[in-house]
Amino acid sequence: MKSRIALVVVSLVLSLLIGLTLRRGAGGDASGAPKRPLIGLSMDTLEVERWQHDRDLFEARANQLGADVMVVSANGSDTRQVRDCEALIANKVSALVIIPHDGAAMAKAVNLAHEAHVPVLAYDRLILNCDLDLYLTFDNVRVGELQAQYLVDHLKGRKARIVRLLGSKTDNNAFLFKQGQDNILNPAIARGDIEIVHEDWCDGWRPENAKKILNAAITKAGRDIDAVLCSADILSAGAVQVLLEEGLAGKVLVTGQDADLASCQRIVEGTQSMTIYKPIKNLATVAADLAVKMARREVIVARQELPNGKINVPSIFLPVHVVDKDSLESTVIADGFHTRESIYKK
Repeated sequence: MKSRIALVVVSLVLSLLIGLTLRRGAGGDASGAPKRPLIGLSMDTLEVERWQHDRDLFEARANQLGADVMVVSANGSDTRQVRDCEALIANKVSALVIIPHDGAAMAKAVNLAHEAHVPVLAYDRLILNCDLDLYLTFDNVRVGELQAQYLVDHLKGRKARIVRLLGSKTDNNAFLFKQGQDNILNPAIARGDIEIVHEDWCDGWRPENAKKILNAAITKAGRDIDAVLCSADILSAGAVQVLLEEGLAGKVLVTGQDADLASCQRIVEGTQSMTIYKPIKNLATVAADLAVKMARREVIVARQELPNGKINVPSIFLPVHVVDKDSLESTVIADGFHTRESIYKK
């Protein structure tokens, strides 16, 4: 293990040192790094509540560390996101942080950044088939495992019929969530404890697609379902709408992820069973720390790695937590992610 860690560190350090050498003379002190680094943050979207938290926390931490941040949002367009990254590079960012809409499409942006000797950090979503410098995320396989385990634990004593709403195929994380879910569900299916009556991918993580798929599932398999395994809260929102229309809300277990305020409110109301809390403050803070280090060409230690189709990307994984009625207080409220008043609508 020590030798693998060393290789990951050396690989990343060499990449950063190459960038340092080639960027000298671009302004700044004798070390080659600008006195106040400019970090580019290219976001898939700001239309989802969760990503607004990420942006604000990232900017605040980077500013605290003495760096400026230039934020752009592509609103779900791959073409626009590549153009955004080109613009950030043209503005001479010292490091580029990308939250990709499509992990495959954004390989082009990584290549463009490297041509300009700008290191790239993929934030929460992996960028595929490129020489990505660093990947920071939560343990997304574990997310899927926790979602599925919650259902298995709460559906004991009966053969449960489950509808599964998978994420967007353009997001590599969606496959990792599914992998984690499969790790738990497949043994239960083999035992005859669980039946997947319908499942499909929700393009673009859109709640309207979740509604269509759940409606199709009910048409196909009937109203006799015990749970809807949703990979994210934005899909849970669409699923709960259907369940309300069918008079099944509160009678069917519904999972989620991201601990959005609306999902926490649904948990209190009983229409959603659980969500996965990924401490965004920790993710954004660590990302800002890493981005500033990359901009200043400092050493970064990454103890794990993940294949992206071209290389094993140096990676850092952060832990996640289950949130239900019993743990709202000790997770999202205790961390200040949401206030007690906003969740309970007081």
